[in-house]
Amino acid sequence: MTPPPAPSATTPATTPVGRSRPRRSCLAVPGSSPRFLEKAQGLPADQVFLDLEDACAPLAKPDARHTIVKALNEGDWTGKTRVVRVNDWTTEWTYRDVITVVEGAGQNLDCVMLPKVQDAQQIVALDLLLTQIERTMGFEVGRIGIEAQIENAKGLVNVDAIAAASPRTETIIFGPADFMASVNMRTLVVGEQPPGYPADAYHYILMKLLMAARTHDLQVIDGPYLQIRNVDGFREVAGRAAALGYDGKWVLHPGQIDAANEVFSPAQEDYDHAELILDAYAFHTSEAGGRKGSVMLGDEMIDEASRKMALVIAGKGRAAGLSRTSSFEAPKG
Repeated sequence: MTPPPAPSATTPATTPVGRSRPRRSCLAVPGSSPRFLEKAQGLPADQVFLDLEDACAPLAKPDARHTIVKALNEGDWTGKTRVVRVNDWTTEWTYRDVITVVEGAGQNLDCVMLPKVQDAQQIVALDLLLTQIERTMGFEVGRIGIEAQIENAKGLVNVDAIAAASPRTETIIFGPADFMASVNMRTLVVGEQPPGYPADAYHYILMKLLMAARTHDLQVIDGPYLQIRNVDGFREVAGRAAALGYDGKWVLHPGQIDAANEVFSPAQEDYDHAELILDAYAFHTSEAGGRKGSVMLGDEMIDEASRKMALVIAGKGRAAGLSRTSSFEAPKG
């Protein structure tokens, strides 16, 4: 029997990538600064993205690519998701960013972040380029993920197609500063509400990104809060995103990391309760537990919907490294 032809080098990757990496805190680090790159390795951020875009001056970008390759290959990034933010496709830098970084350090890279994504074809183009590099270099095809950053009105309108464009995509990210400029929002304070508006000006945006991400089983990340010394303000804004169901938030300063990790982790009491629900439901729906569809856990009735909700909280707690402080005891008799 003749074997099927090998996939074309221009065929997008079809192997889904991991989408459950912890991303409570996503630390931005200028790719042109060896000192900051070294310091970031010892900070407790879940994800670190080495930035070739806004954090790098145009004349610094070519050298920064090689600085990032060196940092990825020689640094100790244990426990962190390693990401590089390249420049967007409307610039002259994107293809060289991707080729230099992925060819040079692809085996030590988890994701490429693409900023200012406006339509699905921009994700497809990045997927194709990554696939060609992986095949050329002998890397596992499809292992490197994509993070898509939505930063203007067109990207928001097209976000569902963007989220569906590649099996490599792991996250949808809100980029508030450029977005605010793109819709002429009347404020210069990134992350805070515009003056004079009686409601949450970002609620529709955040929910639209959240719905697109969850429809396609992706994580969704809130963007930065620029008042880096106002940790209370950061907590408040991060708390709103966490309440909606966001997985994490960008941090621009080490002082924001602990707050992000705390806000996007469940409380110990909630984590314990979620694990108890899972254990109780598993027992009572089993043969030994009587194969019941809904049961009581203390004064609370739990069912399949309860199990699904508990899975979310338990998953976040496990990813955050929480340990149970209580256990389920099956009823006797």
